[in-house]
This record gives sequence, structure tokens and C-alpha cells, in this order.
Amino acid sequence: MSTENEGTAVPPAPSAPPVPVDAPAAPAPQGQPPQGQAPQGQASQGPGPYGQDPQGRSAHGQGAPGDAAHHGVSSSAPDPSWPPPPPPASPSYGHGGSGSGGWGSSYQQQPAPKSGRGRGGLVAALLVAALAAGGLGGGLGYTLAKNNDENSGSTTVSASTSGGDVKRDPGTVAGVAAKALPSTVTIEAESNSGEGGTGTGFVFDKQGHIVTNNHVVAGAVDGGKLTATFPSGKKYDAEVVGHAQGYDVAVIKLKNAPDDLKPLTLGDSDKVAVGDATIAIGAPFGLSDTVTTGIISAKNRPVASSDGTGSQASYMSALQTDASINPGNSGGPLLDAQGNVIGINSAIQSTGNGGFGTGQSGSIGLGFAIPINQAEYVAQELIKTGKPVYAKIGASVSLDDSSDGAQITDQGATPVEPGGPAAKAGLKPGDVITKLDDRVIDSGPTLIGEIWTHKPGDKVTITYERGGKEHTVELTLGSRVGDN
Repeated sequence: MSTENEGTAVPPAPSAPPVPVDAPAAPAPQGQPPQGQAPQGQASQGPGPYGQDPQGRSAHGQGAPGDAAHHGVSSSAPDPSWPPPPPPASPSYGHGGSGSGGWGSSYQQQPAPKSGRGRGGLVAALLVAALAAGGLGGGLGYTLAKNNDENSGSTTVSASTSGGDVKRDPGTVAGVAAKALPSTVTIEAESNSGEGGTGTGFVFDKQGHIVTNNHVVAGAVDGGKLTATFPSGKKYDAEVVGHAQGYDVAVIKLKNAPDDLKPLTLGDSDKVAVGDATIAIGAPFGLSDTVTTGIISAKNRPVASSDGTGSQASYMSALQTDASINPGNSGGPLLDAQGNVIGINSAIQSTGNGGFGTGQSGSIGLGFAIPINQAEYVAQELIKTGKPVYAKIGASVSLDDSSDGAQITDQGATPVEPGGPAAKAGLKPGDVITKLDDRVIDSGPTLIGEIWTHKPGDKVTITYERGGKEHTVELTLGSRVGDN
């Protein structure tokens, strides 16, 4: 439920009391001295609202299952729908106080001076003295300032350049952004029904292939409309070459692609370390060519996410970053400090609905990116065949929340595929897989995400429990073509 935060009404600051001025004394009866009176000060009234917070709302508008969602991800179970629940209310600004000392305190009336002989003349004399002193001080100040200007010139100091050295070093954020931005695009996808969304992509090769998220372009797969706009303003029609729903990776190709495309350099996500600097580029809430920075907060983070349209969940062993990622950042590059792509921004953890009038949640510093080593392999397969290829062990595992491991289910006709990798390794329904190589497995989605970081034909070591005893076996991963 969305919560609106409204500032408490605060009275305006009090106006200064009028300066007492003596009126000419009326002739007094003989024997009575004239009396001087000063007007009383009056408190300023009239409360007014001070700073209302807008409603909070959220990464390219897709929802998330479990804990993480595309642009609003959940990282627990794979199937929740978008949008997530609203975030807690933002802090309220301008809470006016009342009583003494605060902005809301009232200005107290000044007591009228007691009547006394010669009081009016004394007050007038003091006022004249004050005005004279003020005039003298003003005159001296003007004279000194005038002399200073004539003798020494302006006292301000101007920098030779604004914002530092105009030629920024390649290793700076500005240098990395300047080099990478021309190779990123803002993607607009529209389905046959007219529904659409905005995401991001980046140049993968000189042939015009652009890599992005599947959920960015999924609506335009069957006869929809796709466009890609560069920071220069040049806009191109595009078509989907291939998409992998499980990996949440897609490749589109520009129609009439220009000859001067500059693909971004791909890094090595396996060598990324926690604490490494990150730079994210995208179009949060449609604001194209936005650059944000952060660090790698964690690696191998199991994330199950969904676009909220009823499709199957996507699984990843993600790079976690605190760089600000919002709806519209999906599909954009996550760069290292040298400008190499280390991941594809895909999902965020969110607390609920949030601002900018979209009904989508926004960044709370928990963003997730598909490691580029995995995404590169998937993209190459999509370009070659138009279809994704998944590694598999040949067994069905439970997707229920768990912290004990991934249990091979005993449901269905063939929980363990006859002649498949798991069957050849001796795995049976009821076995609980607790490790894949050196990765701890705490649930089915975690196991799937880890398997999909590998390629078909890779050899892995499986640790599992059966009847209270631990066993270890080596198996060779099989392959599955397509999302079905």
C-alpha cells in the first residue's frame, strides 16, 4: 500500500515588531508631565504547509518473484508478480515545532514602556543616535569597499577551468562514461497491443547486434516494434535475433546499422572482487544515458526473477552492486573501473511501490547483474542459432524455499531423466544436493542458477545427502535447447 508523506503545517517566521515612534505630546494639564507610549509588537500568524514528500514508487518496469524482480527484483522464490509492495514512507520534511525556540514558536508581544517624564524625548534621541551610527557605518563601509576596488581589484578568485581538467583521464568515472556512452542505446519495445516499455542495451559487435535483457524486448518478440536510440539522438529500427527467457538475455539487431559502431570491451566477471568499483549506464524511468556508480557488493548471489507476466522465472548467480539501478536500467552494461563490461543489469531488490509517477519501485542499493561471462556465451548462441542452449543435470528439483539444499523431487513421471547426467551419476529422487563444486547450494533456484553459469559438457562435482550420509560424485553436464 502506497503511503503519502505530508509535511506538518508550520507558521511563517514572525515579522519584526514595528519600531516605537513618539507622537507629539498633547498639552498636559498643569502639574502633569507628558506621557510617551510605544506601540506593542504583534505575533505573526498564518500557518502554511512546508515541503510535502511525493509518493514513493520503482528497474525497467518488471516485477520480481520471491525476493528479486526485473527492475524490482526478489531474490527468494522465483514466481512473484510485479509490482512489488510499496516502500515505507519517506521522511517528512518541515515538521514545524511549537513553543519556545522552534520555527513554529510564536513571537511574544513586547511590553509597553512605563510612562515617565522625558521618556519620549529619550527614545527619540536614541533612535536618532542609532540612525546616525548606521549611516556612519554605511558610509565608512562604502568608502573602504570603493578604495579596495580601486587599489587592489576584485577579491574573488576564478578557476582557469570549470570542473577540473577538461581532458579527463581514462580511469576516471567521467573518462569511462565518455567512452562507453556512445556504445549504449535506449530501447523502446512495443507489443502488437500497443503496450510498451523502455530499457537499455549495448553494442556487442560491429554487425549491429545489441545485447539486452529478455524482459526488455519480450513484448515485441511476436510482431511488435523495436527501436534503439543512441546518445547522439540517432534512432534505428531493430528486430529480435534471439531471446533466452531462463537466462534473461536477448540479442537484437539494428536495421541499416551504421559502419562506425564501437562494441564495448567485455571483461572477465570471474575475476571481479567484492569492493571493486562499478559504473552502471541506463535509462532509469526513461531518463536516457544516465550514469551511476557503486561497488561490487557481493558475488554469486542466487536470484530468481520474473517480469510479472506469468512467464517462467529467470535464474542467475548474480553480481550484486549498490550502483543505483532503476526501471529502465535493465539490459544496460555494468562496467568496471576500466570501462569493461562485467555484467548486464537485470534486477533489483525492492521494498515496494515508489516514485516518479510510474507505480514501480526504485533502487535501495541492491542491484543484480548477469555475469558477462555467462551472458557472452548466451549471446553468441543466440546470434548463431536464434535459440538458447542450457546446461542441465537431468533431474527435477524442488523450488520451495529451503536452507538445507536442493532436493531432487519425487513428483512427476520422470524426476530423474533416464540416461541423463544425474542418472548416470547414480542420483535418485529424494537426494538433497548441498554443493556444486565449491558452491554451497541452499535451494533449487540456487542450484539452477549455478548450473547455468556453466556450459554443456562441463564436468562438475556434486555433493549430496542420502539417508543422513554425505556422498560426492562427478558428472558431465548435458544440454537443452530452447526455453520449453
